[in-house]
Amino acid sequence: MSHALKQVFNKDKTFRPKRKFEPGTQRFELHKKAQASLNAGLDLKVAVQLPPGEEQNDWVAVHVVDFFNRINLIYGTISDYCTEQSCPIMSGGPKYEYRWQDEHKYRKPTALSAPQYMNLLMDWIEVQINNEDIFPTNVGTPFPKNFLPVVKKILSRLFRVFVHVYIHHFDRITQMGSEAHVNTCYKHFYYFVKEFNLIDTKELEPLVSGWAQVQV
Repeated sequence: MSHALKQVFNKDKTFRPKRKFEPGTQRFELHKKAQASLNAGLDLKVAVQLPPGEEQNDWVAVHVVDFFNRINLIYGTISDYCTEQSCPIMSGGPKYEYRWQDEHKYRKPTALSAPQYMNLLMDWIEVQINNEDIFPTNVGTPFPKNFLPVVKKILSRLFRVFVHVYIHHFDRITQMGSEAHVNTCYKHFYYFVKEFNLIDTKELEPLVSGWAQVQV
């Protein structure tokens, strides 16, 4: 890891506070298992696979929180450069514009600046992952029927952060010498959502087949 990136990470400059797993819980143990696989340098395609004897929803829940934390960190490193002036539209190049919609203020898809979109996105994800009715933390509490639909929406929206960062702010990532870390995080995310079919292939097009193609 580059010195510049270490400085950023040591400051723990996240766009939002990190969500942590409680020590001693099943999720904490799964999180440690997932991290151990990554730290051991396993092929990412293998590292994302469901460990024997584990429940898929638990494995997915752990990764959703982990991806939220890491993408939150990546966006935090460039957020000073993602402003109302530099990014008046939340987009991924000229072909892709992302509009915000929720159940409260924005009931219809609404064009927003990238920083506005990011604020609403991170707030919304925090609400979902902190909701015990969607992400139960007690062992034995079943996941709700809408768990995977919510997860798919979270991950598809988090993917848009990658798209925006790669297409509009990758020069800043390169200046910091952190492109290897960001690329690894993206590959991990990509292999995970493909392994469990969590994002529609069409949603992945901006980085898979677009001009900002990332090798996976």
